[in-house]
Amino acid sequence: MDSATWFLVIGGLLFAMGVITPIIKKLPITSSIIYLAIGILLGPMILGLFHFNPLKESVLLEILTEVAVLISLFAAGVKMPVPVTFARWRAPILLAFFAMTVSVGLVTLFAYYMLGLPLGAAVLLGAIVAPTDPVLATDVQIRQPDDHDRFRFILTCEAGMNDGSAFPFIMLGLGLLGLHELGNFGLQWLLVDVLWATGGGIAIGVAGGTSLAYLVDRMHRRHGVTGLLDDFLGLGLIGTVYGLSVLCSTWGFLAVFFAAVALRQTELRFTGNPAVPQQETQNKMLEGSGDHPISPHQVSRASLVFKEHLERLSEVLLVLIIGGTLFLDSWSWRALGFALFLFALARPLSVLTCLLGTRTPWRIRGMAGWFGVRGIGSLYYLMYVIQYGVSEEISLELIHLTLVVVALSIVVHGISVKPVMKRFGRRRE
Repeated sequence: MDSATWFLVIGGLLFAMGVITPIIKKLPITSSIIYLAIGILLGPMILGLFHFNPLKESVLLEILTEVAVLISLFAAGVKMPVPVTFARWRAPILLAFFAMTVSVGLVTLFAYYMLGLPLGAAVLLGAIVAPTDPVLATDVQIRQPDDHDRFRFILTCEAGMNDGSAFPFIMLGLGLLGLHELGNFGLQWLLVDVLWATGGGIAIGVAGGTSLAYLVDRMHRRHGVTGLLDDFLGLGLIGTVYGLSVLCSTWGFLAVFFAAVALRQTELRFTGNPAVPQQETQNKMLEGSGDHPISPHQVSRASLVFKEHLERLSEVLLVLIIGGTLFLDSWSWRALGFALFLFALARPLSVLTCLLGTRTPWRIRGMAGWFGVRGIGSLYYLMYVIQYGVSEEISLELIHLTLVVVALSIVVHGISVKPVMKRFGRRRE
C-alpha cells in the first residue's frame, strides 16, 4: 500500500475503534484481536493489499517497536504502588529474572533438540520470546496508580523488568554465533552484559527519576513555578535516561522503567505517601506558603494519560503490521508446536518453579503462568538481532517462529483474558 492508503486504513480504524469501544468492552475479546484480524485480512494471507517484510524493513520496525516499548515501560513504572518493599516486589523480581532464565533455558533446549537450531540461535529464540509484553497485556495489568490488585501488580512489574532482563541472553546468543565478545569462559559477558549493564541501567533510571521529582518539587513549592508541560517532562525523562544508559553500555529498558518507578515514589514522598505520617505530609505542603497549602504537582500522574494514548496508537500500527507479515504457510506445524510448548509448558513451569518459596496464592501463580503475553517486546528483540548481523537463514527462521508466537498470543490470551479476569474478580469478592 502507498502512504495515502496507509493513512486511510489507520485513520478509519482509529475512527471506528473510537466509536465502537463501548461495544468492544462488552465482547469477550480484546481490541488487539480486531487489529490483528484486519491486518491478516488486508495482508498476503487473504486480500494481499499489502505485505510488510520484517527482514527488509528491520530498521524501521526496530525503531517503531523500541519507541513503543519505552513508552509502555514508563506508563507501567508510574503505576507501581507505593512504597517499594522487598516483600511486595519479591514475586515479580523472581519472575523477571529467575523465571526469565528458566524460560530461556527451556526454549533453548526445545529449539536445539526439537527444531534443530544452532545453539546460539536457540538461545536467541529463547531470549526473544521469553519477555512478557507491557504493550499488549493491558487487560491484566494495573489500570491506574492507586490500583493495588496483587495479581495485576505482579504481571505489570514483571513486564516492566523482563524487557530489560532478557538483554543479557540476547548478547549470549549473539556471542555463541560469533557476533559478540563473551570473553574467556564467558567472564566478560557475566561482568559486562549481566552485572554492569543490569545494575548500571537500574542505577541510571533511579537517579534520573528521583532527580526530576526533586527538581519539579523545588520549582513548584519553593519558587511557585506553574504551567509545566508534564508530557514533555515525561518524554524528556524517557529520552535522557535511555540515551545515557546506551552511552554507558547499560540496559536502557531497565533504566526507563526504574526511572518511572523512582519518579512516582519520590513524588509521593512529597505529596502524601501513606507510609509518611500525616502531620509530616501537612508540614511539607505548608512549607513556604504561609497559611495556604501548595497543591501537589505530580509529573508521573499528569503525563500518564498522554503516554497511554501513544501506547494505544503504537498498538494499532504494530499489530496491523504483524497481521501483514503472515502468509498462509506461516502457520506450520513446526511453529504451532513451538507456540504450544511455550504457552503450555515453558511459561507455566518457569513461573511455578520460581514462586515455590513465596506466599503467592496458587490461584495467582496459575494465572501468572498462563498470562505471559508475548508481543511488541519480542518484535523489538527480533529486529535487534537482525540488525546485529545474524545470517539471513537464521533470521528467517527466527522471524517465522516469533511472528506466529506473537500472533497466537494475541488470540489465545486475548480470548481468555476477560472471562478469566471476570471469574477471578468474582472469587476474590
